[in-house]
Amino acid sequence: MTGPITSTLNPDQQKVAGDALQGTLVDMIDLSLIAKQAHWNVVGPQFRSLHLALDEIVTAARTYTDEVAERLTAIGVSPDGRATTVAQDSGTTGFGAGWTKDEQVVAVITDNLAAVIGRLRERIAATDEADPVTQDLLIAQTAGLEQTHWMWQAQLA
Repeated sequence: MTGPITSTLNPDQQKVAGDALQGTLVDMIDLSLIAKQAHWNVVGPQFRSLHLALDEIVTAARTYTDEVAERLTAIGVSPDGRATTVAQDSGTTGFGAGWTKDEQVVAVITDNLAAVIGRLRERIAATDEADPVTQDLLIAQTAGLEQTHWMWQAQLA
């Protein structure tokens, strides 16, 4: 179906930007779900601080998800955030089932943040010429996640 929203980007630019944004969409949805799963299952001496910090990741990832979905729509691409799409296309490292010790939660969240950031950096490079507006959005989100990654990584030092 041809969409009701047109784009000021040419078809090649729209494809590059759309692919980058769609990949980011699924990664951000999955990151929010991983952080919420960890939030519910963290145990150990750092429980309280991690429980609260995980919700900060959830909030940021959900905000980023909405920004990305709205940018997709703005360039005439229908966002696909369905569970099956997220499960199939996400580049996160995931989170196991059951209670998880606080130290392991820190390591797993740090790894997931690094995975998402790595994919974002690839998309930043890919959108350089195709769509600087999309690139700016991805840069801003990467900066926020890199700060979060640093703070989580510091707990492993």
